[in-house]
Amino acid sequence: MAHDGQSHFLERSFLIEDLLAKTARSVELANQVLDSALSTVYTLVSREGRVSSELIDENQTAAHGLGWLATYVEALKQMQQWAEKIEAEGRFGETEQLILQIAFGEYLSQLYGGLPMSQTEILRLSDIGLTQDEMHLFMDPALSDLMTNGNTQASRMRLVELIQENDAEVIVGFSGLDEELEMIREQFRRYSIERIEPIAHEWHLKDELIPMEIIEELAELGVFGLTIPEEYEGLGMSKASMAVVSEELSRGYIGVGSLGTRSEIAAELILCGGTDEQKSNWLPKIASAEILPTAVFTEPNTGSDLGSLRTRAVKDGPNYRITGNKTWITHASRTHVMTLLARTNPDTVDHRGLSMFLAEKSPGTDELPFPDEGITGGEIEVLGYRGMKEYELGFDSFQVKGENLLGGEEGKGFKQLMQTFESARIQTAARAVGVAQSALDVSMQYARDRKQFGKSLVEFPRVANKIAMMAVEIMVARQLTYFSAYEKDNDRRCDLEAGMAKLLGARVAWSAADNGLQIHGGNGFALEYKISRILCDARILNIFEGAAEIQAQVIARRLLQ
Repeated sequence: MAHDGQSHFLERSFLIEDLLAKTARSVELANQVLDSALSTVYTLVSREGRVSSELIDENQTAAHGLGWLATYVEALKQMQQWAEKIEAEGRFGETEQLILQIAFGEYLSQLYGGLPMSQTEILRLSDIGLTQDEMHLFMDPALSDLMTNGNTQASRMRLVELIQENDAEVIVGFSGLDEELEMIREQFRRYSIERIEPIAHEWHLKDELIPMEIIEELAELGVFGLTIPEEYEGLGMSKASMAVVSEELSRGYIGVGSLGTRSEIAAELILCGGTDEQKSNWLPKIASAEILPTAVFTEPNTGSDLGSLRTRAVKDGPNYRITGNKTWITHASRTHVMTLLARTNPDTVDHRGLSMFLAEKSPGTDELPFPDEGITGGEIEVLGYRGMKEYELGFDSFQVKGENLLGGEEGKGFKQLMQTFESARIQTAARAVGVAQSALDVSMQYARDRKQFGKSLVEFPRVANKIAMMAVEIMVARQLTYFSAYEKDNDRRCDLEAGMAKLLGARVAWSAADNGLQIHGGNGFALEYKISRILCDARILNIFEGAAEIQAQVIARRLLQ
């Protein structure tokens, strides 16, 4: 890259102490903006001192915008804490400084000028009801300086220059994790490079199940029992470690990173809601991968509205008979047990009549995917996220043992499921970071190797801009994800933080994949290039585990409470 660009950057660069003071001031003022927005939206959506679901729906743009605004503010707060921590440790180098100032420069500018909730929905603070006086906080000298000078072309070009100089690093910038977690990252990064990346694209193109050999290797590495307590033969590790493992495996291939999700959800359900006998029976088998679980919640006509599902469970002596239809069931054929949500009280029409079952089934084959009596299924062909396959299932008096009613009590299913959402969304956010990182990996390599008009693509500013913003937003999403994991590890309620991490992480993954394909040009549209798969895989992240619109609504409701 041209040296005059570097010298221009150095002339406009912030002193570290000055930068951290300005970013800290920005977090303070951004919180004030959020407080004003919260007050304004509360007035819009409340009636007689209570939040009204009807009014939230009527004012959905403002409510969802509040969710996005809060996510941005929390993201900046976590970036500030990351910077202060690593600066105190002596690890805040030029790369980290650039990431911080670009992140603040961009996100503050979006908060002030327009925040993208989707490609066609740009939220302005006036949409939430903020006045020009309330938005005048952005004219503060600290914020104004960051918005003007934080995210310049020169700073982005310099960041990409540093990425090239340090291409042996596992990620761009220091993560802020402790030594143990970084060792875990390096272990699973090596595994991904050796065992996943060379063949993942072939699995995708052939729409093949991830080989059992890989599942057995992951079991030996402890992936399926990572957070299961040692008393149940798991590793008893932290949710932060789960996030790191999920991130690095998903960086290799989202399907492999998602294998652990099914075990994480099942184990969390049993740990939170199971009887002592159920914990002793099921958790060691899940930890060792002796059994593979799948989650069976969604129905064709309910989608995110799980409270209104219709699949029913009828008592038949000591056991139950399940009848109904389920859809979008991941890894359904090859698994041994279904965490299955069904209605045990036919007189209810909401979540209060639902119960959770640990429904045993026989693993299927290609010829006979569902060999048990009372269950049928068909594969749903999908764009990406292919390594485990998706299925529609039909139950016709399918028998479940009475002893496999989770917790031994009817009517607790929805509450039990809600207890798993924090961990599930933390892990989904980590998967999103991994997918985004894989987009950066292949795009950076392509931009360096591909020559146009006598020089590498990476030397062109608009290509470098894309790569720099990938690196910056990946770090933002990563810090938000780690924060939610730390909150969970410290037994603090974190449904809000986990939802924010998932909401932002999914958008970052899609943006990185889309920009990565653009860098590849026409070749990116060819199936033989990995970026085509990464794009397809990234798209699902904005839908499952709570679509972006549902996620924003959930965040808003929590804030308004």
